[in-house]
Amino acid sequence: MRPKRFKNVARTGPVQVGTANDNRGREKHTAACTAPRCGFSADYDSRAAADLAARTHRCPVR
Repeated sequence: MRPKRFKNVARTGPVQVGTANDNRGREKHTAACTAPRCGFSADYDSRAAADLAARTHRCPVR
């Protein structure tokens, strides 16, 4: 499997949001936390949903 090529990457606090194409050529948006030991990551169909997840995410590990 090829690694995803993200475009239009933005950062909101510790969460990065990026856009990539899935295996079927559809555009998907991913929100992933970059804080150590957090592990939050999710795929969304719309950029607005990924941005909302990035803004409202709270890391359980402090």
